[in-house]
Amino acid sequence: MNVVLFGPPGSGKGTQAQFIVEKYGIPQISTGDMLRAAVKANSPLGAVAKSIMDSGGLVSDEIVLQLVQERISGTDCKDGFILDGFPRTIHQADCLIKLLAAIGKRIDFVISLEVDKQELVLRLSGRRTCPSCGKGFHVLYNKPLQEGLCSSCGTRLVQREDDAEQTVKNRLEVYEQQTSALKLYFSNLGILHSVSGTGSIDKIQLQISSVLDSGGIGDNP
Repeated sequence: MNVVLFGPPGSGKGTQAQFIVEKYGIPQISTGDMLRAAVKANSPLGAVAKSIMDSGGLVSDEIVLQLVQERISGTDCKDGFILDGFPRTIHQADCLIKLLAAIGKRIDFVISLEVDKQELVLRLSGRRTCPSCGKGFHVLYNKPLQEGLCSSCGTRLVQREDDAEQTVKNRLEVYEQQTSALKLYFSNLGILHSVSGTGSIDKIQLQISSVLDSGGIGDNP
């Protein structure tokens, strides 16, 4: 099965992606990871991507799609894959579907983790990190033994700049702008499945398993 996984920052997408990897035995494919690996390996595509990034440019959709094609041609993807962080635009989605069709594949499921915006802001803005040992805490869900201090080394905890409340709201706005049209696109294809990202991890995983095991019809447009 070939899966596209959507989820805003703070939705638990990483946890659920790992669950799918472990339960269904298919690899998680991140375009960011692929780019870094190609650059590190100094492959022909990696060399081109590196020169573009070094000059401050954005790697084109064409290069990213070539990387995706190379990756999904790997033997570990013969039973499927999870695409994480791609596609991000309608154009990318169109190209991806055509690319897959050309090699006899298709996207079977698009899973969108849905979490209320206020809950996401609370989850992200409440995170605190120890600058010394790197241990993470949360002001509500994972409190340190002593308020404001790392339970491991006693260092005063800090809030990362990208976890500041206004920054979080901006990040969520960008995400919504990027994905709203894509959700409609995949909904019109009948392969979008909205899953609540609120509640226990087990409950969320049960919803995902229900979608992937049933092969049911996606959300209505």
